[in-house]
Amino acid sequence: MEKNSQYSIGHYQRPIIKTPNQIDRIVMHSCCAPCSGEVIEAIQASGVKQTVFFYNPNIHPQEEYLMRKNENKRFCKKMGIEFIDADYDTDNWFERVKGLENEPERGRRCSLCFDMRFERTALFAHENKFELFTSSLGISRWKNMDQINSSGHTAAQKYQKLKYWDFNWRKKGGTQRMIEISKKEKFYQQEYCGCVYSLRDTNRWRKENNRPRIKRLIKFY
Repeated sequence: MEKNSQYSIGHYQRPIIKTPNQIDRIVMHSCCAPCSGEVIEAIQASGVKQTVFFYNPNIHPQEEYLMRKNENKRFCKKMGIEFIDADYDTDNWFERVKGLENEPERGRRCSLCFDMRFERTALFAHENKFELFTSSLGISRWKNMDQINSSGHTAAQKYQKLKYWDFNWRKKGGTQRMIEISKKEKFYQQEYCGCVYSLRDTNRWRKENNRPRIKRLIKFY
C-alpha cells in the first residue's frame, strides 16, 4: 500500500473484486475473526453473497476454540452474513496429524490440517450448490500461501463444478486493513496459531526469551 497520511479504513474506497467467472455467491472458510474481517468486508463490498463457514477442529483447547468462534460469529451477525458453525471434531484432527507432533510450523502437519479443513468446506459447498469457495487463512503473513492454496485446489478437484479461489487477500494493503479492522472491532487477539502443538512451541519460544507463557487448560491425545 502506498503511504498516505490521510489514509484510514473508514475512508477507504474499496474496489470491486471480480470472482472467477463472476460467480455471485461464495463460501468463505474462516479461521478466526481477526483474519477474516478484511476478507468478509472485501467480498461484501463487491456485491458477492457469502456464507462464512467455520470449521477449525485444530484449535485447542475448547476454551480457545469458543473464543475464536464467538468473535467470528459476532462479526458476521453485525454484517448480516450467514455463519455456519461446523462440528468441532478434535478426535479426527488428532488422528489425522498423528506422528507429526514435532513437525515445524508450515510443515507437513500444517498441510494435513489445511487439507482436512478445506475438504469439509468443499463438501459443504458442493452439498449446497456453491461453485466457489475461498479462505481467510492466506491473509496472515505467518502462513505459507502456496501451501494453503495447494490444499484448497486439491479439495475443490473432488467436485466437478467447484473451484477454489486463490485470491491474494494480502495485496494492496489487505494485511494492514485486516489489522485495522481487528482493532476497530476489538476482536479477541489470539497469541498462537491454534493447535496444541503451536501452543507448545510458542511457549517454548516465550520461555527462551523470558516472556510469560500462555496459560491454557490443554489435553494431549
